[in-house]
Amino acid sequence: MNFFVQSFAVARKDLAIELRTKESLNAAGSFAIVILLLFSFAFDVDEIKDFSGGLLWLVFAFAGALVFNRGFARELPNECLDTLLASPLSAAALVIGKAIANFAMLLVVELVSLLVFGIFYSVDWLDLSGSLGIVFALATWGVAILGAVFGALTVNLRLRELMLPVIIYPLMVPLLIGAIELTTAVLQRQPISGHLEWIRVLTASDIVFTALAWGLADTILVN
Repeated sequence: MNFFVQSFAVARKDLAIELRTKESLNAAGSFAIVILLLFSFAFDVDEIKDFSGGLLWLVFAFAGALVFNRGFARELPNECLDTLLASPLSAAALVIGKAIANFAMLLVVELVSLLVFGIFYSVDWLDLSGSLGIVFALATWGVAILGAVFGALTVNLRLRELMLPVIIYPLMVPLLIGAIELTTAVLQRQPISGHLEWIRVLTASDIVFTALAWGLADTILVN
């Protein structure tokens, strides 16, 4: 129980800071909206149906890097990260807490993006909210936990803004493929029950990445 209390305390702290500064949300949200706006001029409603899932998740993946870069970097001034590591807070709780904060911020960016996408392409999200919610929850958690882990690994690198995307995107491939296939199927009004193999991929990825983050947190944070 103490572990979960610590994790949510870290997440609450990060979200409180983000709500005050809005550094990550403004950057990621603006990026997502601009890309969707540009694509709205390039493709019409009929053309976008075939690759709508790919467009959305590529936008989310690139916008996510802007969120992940700030996760641990905001702890560097005044040696806040060293203080956290020296405190009774467990390393696993710190990493999982950062992942929870990433998850919440990504969901906000995704929600804004979906609203914009719906306006541009006349998509009624209310009819799709159940299936889409499952897909987005599974895929976003996997992306968020990866972002927390590699945000910790690259926080002390001088070129972390460049290195983090280079390292993290290849590992996101299974998650992104599953999310793209499922999102496209939902937008085409296909039941996700016909794509259970991708649900299994997302679930397995979430479990594996979370277990690795939990078990290797001490090693990850000693760099």
